[in-house]
Amino acid sequence: MSQDLFAYQGEQQRQRLAPLADRMRPRTLEEFEGQSGILADGRLLRRAIAADRVGNLILHGPPGVGKTTLARIITNHTRAHFSSLNAVLAGVKDLRLEVDAARQRLERHGLRSILFIDEVHRFNSAQQDALLPWVENGTVTLIGATTENPYFEVNKALVSRSRLFRLLPLAPKELHRLLKRALSDPERGYGQRSVSVSPEAANHLVDVANGDARSLLNALELAVESSPPDHGGTIQIELGTAEESIQERAVLYDKHGDAHYDTISAFIKSIRGSDPDASLFWLARMMEAGENPRFIFRRMLIAAGEDIGLADPQAIVVVEACAATFERVGLPEGLYPLAQAALYLASTEKSNSVMGFFDALKTVRNANRQDVPSHLRDANRDGAAFGDGVGYRYPHAYTDHWVEQQYLPGALQGEVFWQPGALGWEGTRRDRMAERRAAQLAAAAELAADHPLLLSSGPDSPALERWIQRQLGQEGERLHQLREKLWDGVPWKRNDRVLLVGIRSLLWALDPLRAAPEGGVTLLAASENDRQRLEAQITLLEPEHRPQLLVGGTETLTALPNAQRFEWIGGRLSAAEYPGSMGSTFWTQLGQRCCPGAGLRLLISKAAAGPAAALLRTLNTSSTQLEPLIKREEDWLAQQTPPLMELRQQGWTVTETAWSETVELGSSGDLIERWLGDGSAYRQAMTGIDEALLLQLRTLMKSLDGKGIRMPMQHRLFSGELAQKNPSEAGAE
Repeated sequence: MSQDLFAYQGEQQRQRLAPLADRMRPRTLEEFEGQSGILADGRLLRRAIAADRVGNLILHGPPGVGKTTLARIITNHTRAHFSSLNAVLAGVKDLRLEVDAARQRLERHGLRSILFIDEVHRFNSAQQDALLPWVENGTVTLIGATTENPYFEVNKALVSRSRLFRLLPLAPKELHRLLKRALSDPERGYGQRSVSVSPEAANHLVDVANGDARSLLNALELAVESSPPDHGGTIQIELGTAEESIQERAVLYDKHGDAHYDTISAFIKSIRGSDPDASLFWLARMMEAGENPRFIFRRMLIAAGEDIGLADPQAIVVVEACAATFERVGLPEGLYPLAQAALYLASTEKSNSVMGFFDALKTVRNANRQDVPSHLRDANRDGAAFGDGVGYRYPHAYTDHWVEQQYLPGALQGEVFWQPGALGWEGTRRDRMAERRAAQLAAAAELAADHPLLLSSGPDSPALERWIQRQLGQEGERLHQLREKLWDGVPWKRNDRVLLVGIRSLLWALDPLRAAPEGGVTLLAASENDRQRLEAQITLLEPEHRPQLLVGGTETLTALPNAQRFEWIGGRLSAAEYPGSMGSTFWTQLGQRCCPGAGLRLLISKAAAGPAAALLRTLNTSSTQLEPLIKREEDWLAQQTPPLMELRQQGWTVTETAWSETVELGSSGDLIERWLGDGSAYRQAMTGIDEALLLQLRTLMKSLDGKGIRMPMQHRLFSGELAQKNPSEAGAE
């Protein structure tokens, strides 16, 4: 378009009066300072500019880093027509005019068009949508510039059709070069005038400009234009003049953009990382930029729950108190409680164990069986009809206001959602929680060991599961008492090495693990199922406190390193394991693995009567017809003998403590089927018995109508010490 004389003179006048920052705008890539990450030789954008293959671009970054300048440089290197709009002033009408002109140039002359839109984020959604068809079909090539994050402020469809480049604040050395160029350029800068800037003044200008080239040049222009020359005609820019020209560093902060989210993110992460200095810095930056203190308090309340949690339950109380104080006193004095809350969170112990809630939430969404256990149900409505609430144990009626009891649904028994950390308030309760969990998890395994008939093959039943859950509560307290008897009076040393045999649950290992942390504990599981169960329980412990876990018998002991010897042998065994894998060979090998003078604590439990004998005892009657069955039960139980003879043959001096107790078992149809159903352990032991006797036993059990069967139990605790030189070693010599 031709330009008349008056328009030309007006343009020349505008250029002479333009600010220094506009006059010094780079015209080539060689003059462009900074952004080497995208404009260095060989980089994608530089190659695209050189090849005149620049597609749709969105340039985003803080003010004064060269977004508009880079767009103009691209124009100088391309053969396309260049036009520009400012989104603050333009509307859809202006867009249509530019698109129509671009279409005509393309159709008539084959000339491409580049449309530069400054502050593109200022266009509303409808205005941005108006660009989409023409950007899509190539009528215009879009170059947008924005100080905001385009992923938040620019239409997603427009972003997907553009390549994004992020421009960073200029480095100090780049600003120094720009300052020198402005002082030496005779055409656009102050090269024709005598201007001297002291090093201190230059450093101050660069420092306070904070990566903003426009801010630097504006400050230089103000300093030069407002300072008279000295007697020699030189304008001297000293530190004082520079400080007056650029008095305050601009804090780049927008309450709804990147700076807002990035700064609060840095603040919270500094608190999480226990860095009080960084926390105060980011807090000060937000307050200096005018952030709402209530927003900061809200985020600190979240951090008190998410990042501090139960390591310091008082954290959330402190933040809430500081927030209330702020509301009462306001600014500027409210800065004191604001800083106090930030420092408290940054300095206290940290834990994110409350995140276990989300594990529980995931389980709720995925688990199939989530029925409330029968003993936890409300007994006020239909407890009499369905047995709801029966078997619930009131914790306040027990020592320490706690009793072993299953609270999760049966299908989720053993699930762990909360893993308390080792620090602060929850750290002081960590060991106790692990002990209680182990006691609860132990109940099922140990109940099966005492009464193997309960878990022999038979149909699954929700009713039986509910009974087992009630039984586990009773077993928990009983097992706790047995554990105390097992380890009572043991003179532990911190470096004792302990081997526990026949272990089905971590309950029996808690005392050795606590008392001998430097020696170590080895668990010898009898079966692969026991090993898997123990492995799940061991995960509750810290890695450095976890015992060694083995499975097997004699072969496993033989495979241990020769140097591995034990000061203590212990465990809790079921008499049902004899005769079994733990024969005389096992105890011989075990003795060879002990240090001279090693200690022994072995608790062996067995049922003192079979189902038929226990039933008659419960009914307080006798039956000559069941005598053959009772005799077979006695023979079966008599085979379950403890290894007392084997221990003494290996040089152990053993003393025995025995006691009895009675455990009440249920008599539901499901339990009866577990005992007497085809393939059950009891039926196998009773092979050859007249089926009529077993049928009579079933009938008598059903006659109890749900009343419990009183099962007598016998416990034998073997305590001992290994001779200073056992027979195996003597024979070897």
